[in-house]
Amino acid sequence: MTRARLAAVLAGGVLLAALLLLPLRLVVDGAGLAGRGLAARAVTGSLWTGRLHDARMGGVALGDLDAGLSPVQLLIGRVRIDFSRAGGGGDGFKGALGVTRDSFGIDDLTATLPVGDRFSPLPISTVALDDFSVRFSGGRCVSGEGAVRATLSGSVAGLALAQGLGGVARCDGAALLLPLVGQSGMERLDLRLTADGRYRAELNVRSADPALERRLVSAGFAAGPDGHRLTLSGRI
Repeated sequence: MTRARLAAVLAGGVLLAALLLLPLRLVVDGAGLAGRGLAARAVTGSLWTGRLHDARMGGVALGDLDAGLSPVQLLIGRVRIDFSRAGGGGDGFKGALGVTRDSFGIDDLTATLPVGDRFSPLPISTVALDDFSVRFSGGRCVSGEGAVRATLSGSVAGLALAQGLGGVARCDGAALLLPLVGQSGMERLDLRLTADGRYRAELNVRSADPALERRLVSAGFAAGPDGHRLTLSGRI
């Protein structure tokens, strides 16, 4: 091997080693994920095998997550970071965030997220996602899928929804729509999320019980042709 060829091989080896050891923090910051709502107390490790400590997304606590850049996605011009955490009883986490020049999305997320009082006065305590994906491009929802179930920690106007509400995600105009229906089919929560983190929630309740209807009106529901509706809006 000539001296020039040896130098080239050594230089390539040094470059490869440098790439393998690049800190994950550079990718998280460089891809603008903080501007998309991702935060962590600390980001450690390399870009291939790193870790987010006390991670949060849109203010929702995610806990500690193993994380790494997907080399396959880089080949198509997309920065995707895969996240995971082993666990049982709803504590597991698996999914990814993907960013291109003009799009942003969540890929194949399976997790149970504690949402706290994000949707107050609706007492939604957790949102369980199963193989959930959404992508926004140019500020519009361009794809959405996966099962979603919201669990409530209390009643609404005395209406018990202990079994929660479930449905399948899809795009509705520029927003992501989560059309969630109660077990009886008489309760429906349409939750719309936009690319900038805003939400609009419409809870519709159909009932022939005059006492329940009075409680719904007292709780701020408006009577309409399809039952009683409570509309809320805010930012996650």
